[in-house]
Amino acid sequence: NGNISKWTQDAKQIISKKIKNKKIILVGSSMGAWISLNLFKFFANQIVGFIGIGSAPEFLQKLMWNKFSKKIKKEIKSKGYTNIKNGDYDYLISYQLIKDGIKNKVLNKKIKSKIKITMLHGSKDEVVPISFSKKILKTFPYAIKKLRIIKNGDHSLSSKKNLKTIVAELKLIIKHQIN
Repeated sequence: NGNISKWTQDAKQIISKKIKNKKIILVGSSMGAWISLNLFKFFANQIVGFIGIGSAPEFLQKLMWNKFSKKIKKEIKSKGYTNIKNGDYDYLISYQLIKDGIKNKVLNKKIKSKIKITMLHGSKDEVVPISFSKKILKTFPYAIKKLRIIKNGDHSLSSKKNLKTIVAELKLIIKHQIN
């Protein structure tokens, strides 16, 4: 029953309750970057930085639905879902999730925040193309932007070395806020 709208609302509620009016640096990995981009409509004045990791906004339509065979699309429409195997994982993809994703377009908008943004993307990301991170940067015409392509990095960028890189980028955004 989950979808981008519900997960965005969950994040909005947590930020509203716990963070209140403090400054925010968003860090979103894959779909989390999409949800982070949605949060700009609610917290643009509080968000002072953003890090995207293997960012995947609009992946439901661009990387799934548009590439599904007619047979899979028919199954999703008739049953309401299908199971997709990817590597060692099975993903239940529902029709309502796909339709909700289409309603949550973010790459066609401009976010006018003058913040520091870093997109980190693995050079060996086999899940989401680097072009997604580049498209996100285009949505921020006034931001201080950086794209870091991590050599030999995968989609999750979760090795110790990659995590150190993410933390270093976060520290740079924090330092930028202090100065």
